[in-house]
Amino acid sequence: MQRKCFFLLSIALGLCSCAGAHLQPRPPTPGKTPLTVMTYNVNFGIPCDEPTTTAIERSGADAILLQETTPAWEQCLRDRLSGTYAHIAFRHSAGAGGLAVISRHSFEDKDYVASPIQWFPAWRVVVHAPLGDLQILQVHLRPQVSDSGSYVSGYLSTGHYRRQEIEHYSPTLDLSLPTLVAGDFNEQGGDAVRHLRDQGMRDVSDDFNLGPTWRWPTSVGTLRMKLDHVFYNGRVTPLDARVLDAGRSDHLPVIVVIEA
Repeated sequence: MQRKCFFLLSIALGLCSCAGAHLQPRPPTPGKTPLTVMTYNVNFGIPCDEPTTTAIERSGADAILLQETTPAWEQCLRDRLSGTYAHIAFRHSAGAGGLAVISRHSFEDKDYVASPIQWFPAWRVVVHAPLGDLQILQVHLRPQVSDSGSYVSGYLSTGHYRRQEIEHYSPTLDLSLPTLVAGDFNEQGGDAVRHLRDQGMRDVSDDFNLGPTWRWPTSVGTLRMKLDHVFYNGRVTPLDARVLDAGRSDHLPVIVVIEA
């Protein structure tokens, strides 16, 4: 019954899409070099899964942000990607808290910030790309589950925790730089998402009317929600964004092409 209620709630929220015109994909501005960025929660429970690894390998992204990485994920991804990507770094954390940055271009490790509520950390880097320096804050916010393990009450009552996390991480940003805040927000349009919108950032999920980025099969149907986001500030122009139907993680990869 609990999962059925959660299923109905997710359907109801999914029907409440943002109104207004959406952006259409466009080619790069002449003389400017775009950058393709991917964010993907790979699922810590399926390390080295072949379809998921192949989705990363074939993405064509210049910079890849991964959540829920583990030492086993690091070993297989380094084996597969080190010939294509010269700059690879992993930050391991307990359980599903691991993060990775995989890039064709060099990047600086700026801040690795513990969660204020004892969940997953966040990681800020600056990528030295042809379009100039790009600041990326990668996040993996608290899941929608209560302290007692309930998904129904967690769905309704945990938004303030995610807002607390994003408010804790945001002050690390240097907003004079082109900036992305990306990763698994574990919410579709909750308190953390609203906080970044209130700060003047935009979400490519809204701009390009992206579909669900997370799916979970149940006895009453498949739950689908937009849990993964890429926010950007006014120094970034998105040219295209899409969700890839690839891999066997419960999440799907999100790709965005940007200019500065």
